[in-house]
Amino acid sequence: MKAFQIPSKPSTTSKSIRFPNDVIQGVETAIRGRNCNFSMFVVEAVRASLERQETGEDTLERKEG
Repeated sequence: MKAFQIPSKPSTTSKSIRFPNDVIQGVETAIRGRNCNFSMFVVEAVRASLERQETGEDTLERKEG
């Protein structure tokens, strides 16, 4: 049996960003009824996107505007 270890909380930094209202609504709809909050969803979505870029599966295109 694995010995109990007290988990360490990863270091974090607070960042304030603005989301379009439709994106907020989409995230809130996706997490409704799940054991997930807005921040958890956004962090995982960013990690997934970064991983796709690193593996060459996805590229970011600069949007003019």
